[in-house]
Amino acid sequence: MAEWVIWSELWRTRASRTTIENMSETKTFRMTALRRFGDKFMQYPVLTGLVPNTYLITTRGRRTGKSRTHPVTLVERGGTRWLVAPYGPVAWVLNARAAGRVRLRRRREDREWAVREVSAEEAGPILKDYLKITGPPRAYFQAGPDSPVEEFVAEAPGHPVFELVAISGK
Repeated sequence: MAEWVIWSELWRTRASRTTIENMSETKTFRMTALRRFGDKFMQYPVLTGLVPNTYLITTRGRRTGKSRTHPVTLVERGGTRWLVAPYGPVAWVLNARAAGRVRLRRRREDREWAVREVSAEEAGPILKDYLKITGPPRAYFQAGPDSPVEEFVAEAPGHPVFELVAISGK
């Protein structure tokens, strides 16, 4: 019986230490078949406006030229819209950088926007606002919604932020 108590205490100590160590680690994004299915499944609720602050972004593939569509959450701050890449420089980010423009759709809104990638200092407050309005991507950030802006500025190089600029005539 004494051995069981020792082993269970050792296991509990080890488990809690592992949990504490993992809390400071951030997840790494991987596009899987399940995520692709989720992106497809989410298109209809996003298009009908059932998911707050979320739009469908369409970018043209920089190598294939094919259109790629994914759900994204926008931050609106001071009358400006900001596009946040919570998972880092994934395919849509690379495509947006290469093309310099994106297409956003939601409800009856269907518009093309020019994108301007912003500096880390400019991105910090936007990332903080982003974590306040979204849930699942929080695991990909070291800073939490209540962290100071300086922590978001330090983390900004891993989470590109784009200002959406209206294209004249559209």
